Amino acid sequence: MNVQINAVNFKADQKLEDFIQQKVGKLGQYYDGVLGSEVILKVDASEKPQNKISEIRLKIKGSDLFAKKQSDTFEQATDNAVEALRRQLKKHKEKVRGK
Repeated sequence: MNVQINAVNFKADQKLEDFIQQKVGKLGQYYDGVLGSEVILKVDASEKPQNKISEIRLKIKGSDLFAKKQSDTFEQATDNAVEALRRQLKKHKEKVRGK
């Protein structure tokens, strides 16, 4: 699966990009219709410790699925977003099979 990573106003290191590729890439095993994905990493300007944002758009046949999570680290935010997308994919798969 093609995983496009965009870091807004900073350069993501290779370790972070590899982590994201691995986590998001696993979503393809839950549903065959995944065409690709786009990950946007942002740092919230607030003074809160949970200022790392990971937005993931999963392109699937028919529509897109989206998850946005905020956490202390990009890895944790990405983990949470991937988990949310996994649940969305399972629901979508059941809906498609039910037709």
